[in-house]
Amino acid sequence: MKYDELIPDDGWQLPPERRVPSVAEGDMSFFKRVLLWGIERFGKLNAANLWLLMMHNMRLLRGMLFFASKLMPFGKLDRRDTELAILRIAWLCRSRYEWGQHVDIGLRAGLTKDEIRRIPEGADAHGWSERQSLILRACDGMVGNNLVDEQTMPGLKKHYNHALMIELLMLIGWYQGLAGVLNSSGIPLDSSLEDVLTRLRS
Repeated sequence: MKYDELIPDDGWQLPPERRVPSVAEGDMSFFKRVLLWGIERFGKLNAANLWLLMMHNMRLLRGMLFFASKLMPFGKLDRRDTELAILRIAWLCRSRYEWGQHVDIGLRAGLTKDEIRRIPEGADAHGWSERQSLILRACDGMVGNNLVDEQTMPGLKKHYNHALMIELLMLIGWYQGLAGVLNSSGIPLDSSLEDVLTRLRS
């Protein structure tokens, strides 16, 4: 990892050019404009590029908003743990869009700059609690092998009941899949978040 820049060793997973454009402003219906306004106002996310990408398929966007909101921000897991997992997934999948979005969200959820800077080092980095280390190991297992290993699962069971265990696994799986969509479409990070990444490195 390039510690001074917080970039994965192999770089971010980006195609040479944008593959799927955003919905053009001139092509947006009144409903889409109102929906975008509502998402950004009430969701408090600087993610216009994502919503304008997904507006090519409104059927999926509606389902995505309903499902994803059950994981974040209305999930039952601790918000800091949720963002820890998402950021680890974003890093492992080398998704600059997901990483940039959730650096911003993670800071607002209570993660510190030092904690976020430590996420690329993984579960063995100094300073994590037992639960945080287990979450990071679960992310590594799901991304690397589609399986949480036998050493990690018993530890997670000490912290989570069955309902929360399923939520954690679904959270990891959802954001891993989303990272692939973001990487493959070539979506750029919203410009307002570039400053967030700059401040993280300072």
